[in-house]
This record gives sequence, structure tokens and C-alpha cells, in this order.
Amino acid sequence: MQKDIVKRTFDFAVTIIKLCQQLDAHPGAARTLSKQLIRSGTSIGANIEEAQAGQSRADFISKTSIALKEARETSYWLRLLTATAIVPTSMIVEIQGESEQITKILGAIVSKSKNNIN
Repeated sequence: MQKDIVKRTFDFAVTIIKLCQQLDAHPGAARTLSKQLIRSGTSIGANIEEAQAGQSRADFISKTSIALKEARETSYWLRLLTATAIVPTSMIVEIQGESEQITKILGAIVSKSKNNIN
């Protein structure tokens, strides 16, 4: 796996944590969504780290697939924050863009890895 995705997912998690710190300062839905976002947004990188030490190709694919699912979930929470105007679009547009890029990269890694098995 490219080292770039390891760094990108770590940096993305840092960004998510900072966003969630801001969201936690507000009561209600913002705080509730923050808890969901921090779980999925930091889980991407954690699963990529685990995939690096996969015990087999199947384990690598499994961990990377989980990271992909978490990336998709993170994109959902980010879109929801924007759609409900909890976070202004201008504040979150870069984070959403990086989330989409990470999702595409992980999708390609999973696809390529599965094709290499067959």
C-alpha cells in the first residue's frame, strides 16, 4: 500500500478531531453528530494502520475494506452537517473533498487487491 494513504488518513483524522472539537462546543445535534463523525473519521486511518500489518492478503483486503466503509460513512456525516446548516459549507468543503479523495483511493486499493487474488 502506498505510504501516501497512511499519511493522508492520519492527517485527515487530525482534521476531523479539530472539527469535532468545534462541534462539541455546541449542544444538541452538533454534539451528537460530532460523536458519530469522530468515530468514523478516525477509524479510517486506524484500519489502514492495521492493514499494513495484515497477516495475509485476505486480512489486508478486509481491513482496507473496513476503512473504505468508514470513509463512506464519514462522507455521509459531513454531508449531513452541511445539509442541516450545522456547519457552513465554506468551513467544510476542503474536508469533504479530502474525504471523497480518500474514498476513491481506498476503493481502488480494494479493487486492485481483490483482482490480484484471482
